[in-house]
Amino acid sequence: MSLALVQSRALLGLQASAVTVEVHLANGLPSFTLVGLADVEVKEARERVRSALLNAGLEFPANKKITVNLAPADLPKDSGRFDLPIALGILAASGQIAAARLAGWEFAGELSLSGLLRPVRGALATSLALRALDEPPRMVLPPGSAEEAALVPGAEIYRARHLLDVVRQFLPAGKAPEVEDDDGWHHLQPTPPAIHDDGPDLADVKGQAAAKRALEIAAAGGHGLLLVGPPGSGKSMLAQRFAGLLPPMSVEQALESAAIASLAGRFTGAQWMRRITASPHHSCSAVALVGGGSPPRPGEISLAHEGVLFLDEFPEFARSALEALREPLESGRITISRAAQRAEFPARFQLVAAMNPCPCGFAGSGQRACRCTPDQVARYQAKLSGPLLDRIDLHVEVPQLPAEDLLSAPAGEASGAVRERVARAHARAIQRQGAPNQALQGRQLDQLVALDEAAARFLQTAAARLAWSARSTHRALKVARTIADLAASEHVTVAHVAEAVQYRRVLRATV
Repeated sequence: MSLALVQSRALLGLQASAVTVEVHLANGLPSFTLVGLADVEVKEARERVRSALLNAGLEFPANKKITVNLAPADLPKDSGRFDLPIALGILAASGQIAAARLAGWEFAGELSLSGLLRPVRGALATSLALRALDEPPRMVLPPGSAEEAALVPGAEIYRARHLLDVVRQFLPAGKAPEVEDDDGWHHLQPTPPAIHDDGPDLADVKGQAAAKRALEIAAAGGHGLLLVGPPGSGKSMLAQRFAGLLPPMSVEQALESAAIASLAGRFTGAQWMRRITASPHHSCSAVALVGGGSPPRPGEISLAHEGVLFLDEFPEFARSALEALREPLESGRITISRAAQRAEFPARFQLVAAMNPCPCGFAGSGQRACRCTPDQVARYQAKLSGPLLDRIDLHVEVPQLPAEDLLSAPAGEASGAVRERVARAHARAIQRQGAPNQALQGRQLDQLVALDEAAARFLQTAAARLAWSARSTHRALKVARTIADLAASEHVTVAHVAEAVQYRRVLRATV
């Protein structure tokens, strides 16, 4: 048979579209042509496939005109994931393996010149795409990629170490395999890796009771947090321990988070069921932060999906990068549109930002004199726009501790105890409305917050005196609902609203 079809997948964002690798052998001048909107690394597969087949002891039809089409032709293809299906297509078209036996299978893998299979990125995203089908096909992947894909419940994943391990599974009937290797071909069962819980502990942070309370509220309700204080006051220590306070992830959340990390080639087994903390340097660009490129790749906000995005030295980030956060903070998604492509990535992250109150860092510290003029302080804080600050629920001052308090203070409360309270409050919100309090919108606020009459009057007075926007008022109401959940209260009272109001002070009040 001179025509063979092999199934694979191409990645565009988190979508894994089906690709049919069509291989045709014909008489004529010997050539190897690859078509179908293939990127440079895909076209280089011609040399890898030729060398892999010859070095594996298989026959390469060098006297034939070889045409490989990656259909559909208008779908961009990149990376070396098509090496294995192209090699199998050539073997099937030349009769070395049974083409009919390839039906119901999909393949992805990069070939070395010796025929060994190398991992490909996005294996978990591909496996998630297969799960959505009515009759998911069986998929063959290299070591490393196969273990990722097998995390998806119900996935039929096979791991192959070498091209010959795949070939011997699809030989024509009655042909004995030339190579025997029991470990080369393995059907993987969904076996999630062990969950690690060895992150930094909140007990390491001494003092700072108000900041720790704000972290607990933010973790319970999914709220964004801004820490303002002088250098060395503990802002980074608090932020690095925030992920350890968040409620446990569900399997679906873990799969979605891991799929994005796999797409970027960053997934490891130690990250499974863990909320990661992405902390990009303040010199990163807007594209690095929110995603972009061609084809579109996820940025730091998507890699922090279901986790924490920690932005230290908040005002030092490029203005364009910070303003690009405004839409994802509201919607939990980021849409990257280019002239030829459009991709959408989830970005439900919790923002934790840290900054100094002024350029020198010591305004309002009480222990060192500030060298900044009022104009310098105003320019520094004006780097953060009002609309962006309006979207951050909690603004917390982190004062500098005296040396005697720092050295003599006992260890604080452990992360485990705080996490238990956070999990109970989070469960109340999920039971009541099916989402964290931060996600409440419009009519849900009126129906589910359960604000009593005195608390409503107090909030109206505070909003009028502080000249809050409608968004600020609603966000304070969500924070008050979270405080009430932490107190196991069905109704939001004046005490809950009063605590929420103090977390929305004007930034310049810290100076």
